[in-house]
Amino acid sequence: MARRINKSICIGCGTCERVCIVGCISEEDNRKRLINESACVDCGACEAACPMKCISEVQG
Repeated sequence: MARRINKSICIGCGTCERVCIVGCISEEDNRKRLINESACVDCGACEAACPMKCISEVQG
């Protein structure tokens, strides 16, 4: 499973992008982040590091 960012909660701090071990998180135009779900290895580092707790595991 991959992780997904709830963009309505994301403040665009970039913490998730800095801790991602595979570099699958990128910045969008609005400073919010986007996870490339096909490249995500589901390590959970981004979810643990996010100060807003807006990252969660993709269900189903």
